[in-house]
Amino acid sequence: MEKQMERQNRQLRAAITEFTTREDGDAPIIEGYFAVFNSDYVIDAGMSESIAPGAFTASLNGDVRALTNHDSTLVLGRTTAATVTLRQDEIGLWARIAVNPKDSDAMNTWARVQRRDVTQCSIGFRIIREETEFREDGSVHWTIYEVELYEISVCTFPAYEATNISARTAQRDAMEARRLKAWKNDMKERIKHGT
Repeated sequence: MEKQMERQNRQLRAAITEFTTREDGDAPIIEGYFAVFNSDYVIDAGMSESIAPGAFTASLNGDVRALTNHDSTLVLGRTTAATVTLRQDEIGLWARIAVNPKDSDAMNTWARVQRRDVTQCSIGFRIIREETEFREDGSVHWTIYEVELYEISVCTFPAYEATNISARTAQRDAMEARRLKAWKNDMKERIKHGT
């Protein structure tokens, strides 16, 4: 395994989403898991990643927004406004969003989640610490150990953007090129010294 310090902004979809809606006093609530630990997310052919337990620890007290479809104009809540509550447990990152009943866009999202028209989610974050594993089958897997979380989103289609796939592909290709170069240099040294 090779350790990487990769810092990039990305979105990651959750493999399992169990959103529920309810009313708590005057506030409509959306709650559920926005990321699941130790679950492989397929990025592209031969590339996957997973989030390790505890990856969100540093972000739990940060300034995190809840959005609709990663749209910064469609804010559902914010941790610093106490309208979003985050926690992580053995399953993953869980959030509770207190939706503003006076915000028609937010209420539209709440209604779509309530009807189960929208059931998926995504997160926006920056990787602080991860590890890269080249598997025997030729695939590459990244395990993310620490992130800086910016936002959680209720999404219609949570998927990797082409730029994210391209970034991971370039990263994989660069690491493969470094590994091949190191192997060639090692072989040259062995031939040179007759070992």
